[in-house]
Amino acid sequence: MAAASTGRLAPSPTGHLHLGHARSFLLAWWHARSRAGRIVLRLEDLDVERVKPGSIEDTRADLEWLGLDWDGELWLQSEHAAAFDEAVASLLARGLAYACVCTRKEIAQAQSAPHESVALAEKSRYPGTCRGRYASLEDARRASGRDPAVRLLVEPGVLELHDEFAGPFSVDVAAQTGDFPIARRAGAVAYQLAVVIDDARQGVSEVVRGDDLLPSAARQYLVQRALGLPHPRWWHVPLVTDAQGVRLAKRTDALSLAQLRARGVDPRALIAWVARCSGMDAREPASARELLPHFDMRKLPRDPVRIDAGALVELGG
Repeated sequence: MAAASTGRLAPSPTGHLHLGHARSFLLAWWHARSRAGRIVLRLEDLDVERVKPGSIEDTRADLEWLGLDWDGELWLQSEHAAAFDEAVASLLARGLAYACVCTRKEIAQAQSAPHESVALAEKSRYPGTCRGRYASLEDARRASGRDPAVRLLVEPGVLELHDEFAGPFSVDVAAQTGDFPIARRAGAVAYQLAVVIDDARQGVSEVVRGDDLLPSAARQYLVQRALGLPHPRWWHVPLVTDAQGVRLAKRTDALSLAQLRARGVDPRALIAWVARCSGMDAREPASARELLPHFDMRKLPRDPVRIDAGALVELGG
């Protein structure tokens, strides 16, 4: 008999969870539990400056309000820095990563006309300025007077990848983003590295998440390949948007789970609404567990879910 799959819930405690998070987490939970799989909980709290006081407790309360459970103890990403540092050191030692002292402004200036905004640096392809320039992190620090970041060396070529929901897709990471950061300045690990290592250490074999993260999949694949780690199967699912089609953000407090809880919204009504938006027949309020027998990822609609005033009335909000 094949080993049970392991999914994960991986919220970032940098603000209130909202209806979009609720749908993504319910889909991940239903997908794992409907096939007798495991599911683990990880709080991705590496962005320490943005983690709000009490947000870890609030995030856990939101998930419990939805009736979601998980296997094992809560995993705090910030408690595993040693594993991240070891991975970065390994990639540097094998010549698969290198020190980079470029600032965002310098990257933008290398990529843009003089009149263009430096803010474009976030979307710019890194031109490889520091590739092969420094022998080590210390060499970069000594030569530049700056704390270096670390970038993964990305070879040219198109990756042919597969998403279980979106289907096959092609990405040329070298052409789109170039060598990308795996550790920020002063040694802080970057998301693309941390998520890969934590997935491997927690035994995650399937990832269900919003399709806004599909562009990250190729970079994570490259990090997994460089570290010799397994590649989980992906399901990138459509987002929940507002009435204008704009994806929900954590600053959308009116649709936060904390606000809905405070207003006395029945979580079973919210769960049934999510189920109906996910191809399930759920006419009456129901718990997440009660709807497990009806879940089928193949019935999930391909379009984003728009939340409007009518839906809020339906939820009792």
